[in-house]
Amino acid sequence: MSADRLRPRRILVTGVGANPGFGLARSLVRLGHEVVAADAHPLAPGFLLPQVVPRVIPLADAPDYRERITGLCRDLAVDAVVAGIENDVPPLADMADQLGDIGVRLWLPDKESASACIDKARFHQVLTENGIATPATWWGEAISRVPHSVELVVKPRRGHGAQHVHFVAGREHAMWLCEMVPDPLVQERVRGWEFTADCLVDRSGRASMILRRRDLVKAGLAAVSTTFRDSAVHDLVAATLRAVHAEGLCCVQGFVTDVGTVTITELNVRVAGGFALSEAAGADLTGQMVNGLFGLPVDHARLAYRSGMFLTNYVETLAVGDVAQLERAALRGAPS
Repeated sequence: MSADRLRPRRILVTGVGANPGFGLARSLVRLGHEVVAADAHPLAPGFLLPQVVPRVIPLADAPDYRERITGLCRDLAVDAVVAGIENDVPPLADMADQLGDIGVRLWLPDKESASACIDKARFHQVLTENGIATPATWWGEAISRVPHSVELVVKPRRGHGAQHVHFVAGREHAMWLCEMVPDPLVQERVRGWEFTADCLVDRSGRASMILRRRDLVKAGLAAVSTTFRDSAVHDLVAATLRAVHAEGLCCVQGFVTDVGTVTITELNVRVAGGFALSEAAGADLTGQMVNGLFGLPVDHARLAYRSGMFLTNYVETLAVGDVAQLERAALRGAPS
């Protein structure tokens, strides 16, 4: 594959305690790269991946985040940083020049683009302005105008990982939950089948998309997923990427409704949790991301995929053991 032209690089991946960062770290190791697996939780499962260098980092909003990440990259001679969780994108973008001065590469959308995706209210505005179908959405004072007659979803305006997401049957319940959910946003619930598009947008704006049907979803993650092709879904995903000026690795989610229309619900500025299916279907997603990260052309021919491929996930016990041993390994930056 084209990524083989690159010598092995040392790449720091954040958020290895969750599926996207965990999967990305594992995929990079399989491609022969050295991975610094970083997370704010000392028992993050990604620390247990073979051959990684585990490292505990602060939360993205911590006052010492910038200093700690920069010091870590310098001390471990990191070549690049890839965010496995959205929270890390804004502070990393702010640090781009600082990290660039010590030779660390990033590949992130610009701040306006990232904000348009992370902030669900802004995302709704951008899609609506561009004529892209998306669920009716209310936030701030507009929440008082939520209609009585529709099913609703209550979620944080800047949430991630399906945290604090609630499905409700009516306005009264939604209004009560808005008192509990941080910075709430209310959307009309869409009925139909859900999809994810794993996307890689090169620096010229050309995009490749791998479409996956989310056949069974549990706690926001696709437990069963199948690759498919659909021109209407493909075209609306492509329009969404253009509308927000997406760049690099990201994923778009939406629904094909019960009446056959397509609607977009969100765009995450990170790899999706189920991207392993796209790679199993033939798309060199991680390898081509690394190419773009280090300034090489993205080979879109290597992002072709086969439809009708499936993936199943289940929760298993990864490890049991001495808490202190794993914490010491993560804090020292060496495998246990």
